[in-house]
Amino acid sequence: MGKKIKKEAEPPPKDVFDPLTIESKKAATVVLMLNSPEEEILAKACEAIYRFALKGEENKATLLELGAVEPLTKLLTHEDKIVRRNATMIFGILASNNDVKKLLRELDVMHSVIAQLAPEEEVVIHEFASLCLANMSAEYTSKVQIFEHGGLEPLIRLLSSPDPDVKKNSIECIYNLVQDFQCRATLHELNAIPPILDLLKSEYPIIQLLALKTLGVVTYDKESRTMLRENQGVDQLIKILETKEWNDLHVETLSVVANCLEDMDTMVLIQQTGGLKKLLSFAENSTIPDIQKNAAKAISKAASDSENRKLFHEQEVEKCLVALLGSESDGTKIAASQAISAMSENAGSKEFFNNQGIPQLIQLLKSDNEEVREAAALALANLTTCNPANANAAAEADGIEPLINILSSKRDGAVANAATVLTNMAMQEPLRVNIQSHDIMHALIGPLHSANTVVQSKAALTVAATACDAEARTELRNAGGLEPLVELLRSKNDEVRKNASWAVMVCANEELMAVELCKLGALDILEEINLSVSRKNKFSEAAHNKLLNNHLSLKYSQTGYLSSSNIISDGFYDYGRINPGTKLPPLKDLAFQEPSDLRAILLVNSKSSEVSPPASMEDKSSDVGYGRSISSSSSLRRASKEKTNAAFGSPTEEKSEPASGRNTALGKGTAKEKASRKGRGKKEEEKVKEEEEVLAVPKLPGEGNYDKEWYPPADSDFCVYVYEVTKSILPITNIKEQIEVLAKLWLIKLASAALWFAGSMAELGMKLS
Repeated sequence: MGKKIKKEAEPPPKDVFDPLTIESKKAATVVLMLNSPEEEILAKACEAIYRFALKGEENKATLLELGAVEPLTKLLTHEDKIVRRNATMIFGILASNNDVKKLLRELDVMHSVIAQLAPEEEVVIHEFASLCLANMSAEYTSKVQIFEHGGLEPLIRLLSSPDPDVKKNSIECIYNLVQDFQCRATLHELNAIPPILDLLKSEYPIIQLLALKTLGVVTYDKESRTMLRENQGVDQLIKILETKEWNDLHVETLSVVANCLEDMDTMVLIQQTGGLKKLLSFAENSTIPDIQKNAAKAISKAASDSENRKLFHEQEVEKCLVALLGSESDGTKIAASQAISAMSENAGSKEFFNNQGIPQLIQLLKSDNEEVREAAALALANLTTCNPANANAAAEADGIEPLINILSSKRDGAVANAATVLTNMAMQEPLRVNIQSHDIMHALIGPLHSANTVVQSKAALTVAATACDAEARTELRNAGGLEPLVELLRSKNDEVRKNASWAVMVCANEELMAVELCKLGALDILEEINLSVSRKNKFSEAAHNKLLNNHLSLKYSQTGYLSSSNIISDGFYDYGRINPGTKLPPLKDLAFQEPSDLRAILLVNSKSSEVSPPASMEDKSSDVGYGRSISSSSSLRRASKEKTNAAFGSPTEEKSEPASGRNTALGKGTAKEKASRKGRGKKEEEKVKEEEEVLAVPKLPGEGNYDKEWYPPADSDFCVYVYEVTKSILPITNIKEQIEVLAKLWLIKLASAALWFAGSMAELGMKLS
């Protein structure tokens, strides 16, 4: 046999690269490998980058700077399963970095990530793809991208995954997504409530907590509450509340229960399963502020139903709520105040809070927390509405001052609630006087200028309730409150317009205020409102009538008549008819106009003025005789006066020139009686003579400075006439006889006037000839 010869190994082909093992210690080198066409290199490079990214945020930032993100996004759709898996794992970790999130949104990789949630993919890919989406969904723009790319449906499907990490990531992402209303609506269509309820049975508390948080959001919608009830979700919630070992879940569970109580059928079911009593137990016995807060919120929502209020009242929920007002947690105080607001619809509860609760709420009005003050004011508003006893209790607890302070709050709700309480208090005169003493009118100026219609409405109503006397109305005018009040009449809001009309009606109870309101355009606005069928209301009509009835000069000029209830007083003047929308000039402006050929302006004024000479002692005694100023009739163009009753002395005859633009002239009063007295010294006689000379010089209303205080001229003849009529009429008790006597006196006066007129014309004719 021949000797065996060993066969030599064949050399590798010349065109094949020999294998090379490289050990890299630089991340930049590995990032460069991500562009390799070899699957094994890509897989190993991704694995190394994943381990590097796990070590901390700095490494994630380094990878971003090295440009690793863009080549990694391409690997998400790689044909090789291992490469695709490793790339997905990297994005699950990197997506927690805000800068990486921003870049991923710009690269629009959401579709590629969502594709990794497909059922045929490995569980580990599901885990990290869902983790990436959970991290991305924390920002609104990413939520929109996930929703638009159909990410909600596969996430709901993964809630049934056997892997707890996949469940946790998926429910976390869904929780972030359902913060948006559109996502919540789609969640209902995808029948997501049953798988979410199944997560409540998980052995992992974090999954249970995320499921409860998600339910706490989705149950804002009625459809989701119905689906929860139909899938026995209420029983599961009650079971969690009954399990002490799950006390870390009680806060979120109570939040879900509180939402469910808004649904009547769900509320009945909770009541039947003993859930309402459980709520009371949590509110009374728990020492955890958040549990107390959510229990109080649940009570508040349940108390929207009258039957539940009755049940709570029987369980003495009021004591529990009053105790919660003393909590150190502001959230608990707010929730308890809101629950008291809801329970105040029950008459028994309202009576209970009269003795306990109102003092504590008054103290909360002084809190530094604006939300606490607002909630306390809301509770007081409901407790004092249609309840004088509670309004008294609030005043006795020194609530007026803090309520007025809240009117300057930045929270519109707090201002509106405080104004409501003050309005309720002002229904009682003693309390109204107390409120007025706290400078309420100045405090209301801010709310009247508010842009919030609720605040405007409540502020106007408070003005109507507190401006019931002349002093308060004067304070409102001096504080500049009439201007914003008139502006509220222009509001497009019906309630604001109604309450503003009411306030204007109250303010127009006296002539001075009515005139001022008319100057500000209130009458024109009300006329416009009352022409509209949709905008007018009973108060706008009443305010319009009140303004006219307390500004009779304007009413007579507009309508040409006065009703039997319209009693004219000093200062009334007849300007003549004016067209609709034309403003009536003030009497002072008319007195300073230049003469014209227009008809005279008739003035009613018996008051003495600066331009009238002082009355004699007899005049003064006569003035006292007929008491207050009586309606009179005079003309601004009186030229001379006939002798009057001796009791008023003998006024000097004087002539005056026209002073107003409507052929008006100044009516002069009486001069001092020129009676010589024996024993008077020469100096005294000269002094009297000088006084008479001064009085003989007519002082026209238009003379002097316009800015100085001006008084309309008085008619002393008319004073005498009124005095005579009053003295003749008042002793008569029979109305018919009174009328007859008045008619005779009037005829005598007319005859006297005619004689005077004839004499004046004759005198004028002689002068002209």
